[in-house]
Amino acid sequence: RNENCNENYTTDFIYQLYSEEGKGVFDCRKNVLGHMQQGGAPSPFDRNFGTKIAAKAMQWISKKLKETYRKGKVFANTDDSVCLLGMRRRNLVFQPVAELKNETDFVHRIPKEQWWLKLRPLMKILAKYKTSYDVSDSGQLEHVAVRS
Repeated sequence: RNENCNENYTTDFIYQLYSEEGKGVFDCRKNVLGHMQQGGAPSPFDRNFGTKIAAKAMQWISKKLKETYRKGKVFANTDDSVCLLGMRRRNLVFQPVAELKNETDFVHRIPKEQWWLKLRPLMKILAKYKTSYDVSDSGQLEHVAVRS
């Protein structure tokens, strides 16, 4: 939602509406993602991509609701009922959070394997960086503890 789209439907109003309607069923909280707002005006690509992932997410939610609805209740108690939508090799993929747990370094708050680190030799070549172009880098980072 956008603060400028309607003067009545603000973040506070939507939060209060969902809080009131969800009493005893669900709770809600407001969260304005600051880092998401730093990119300036969205491009046509951004808007198109946002529409595509929103549509895919709504289709997924609708499908899950139909699959898990029994006797007036929704039973969303399987690993694939909590997912993140993201890009994997040019495809939009839902990945269960339980699977992501195995791929995450929680101490350093980063993925265990960072695919983009394998691009470092290519970046050095493109930057005309004077170095050995050994491409045996596995894409892993070594963490160094900082002592004070």
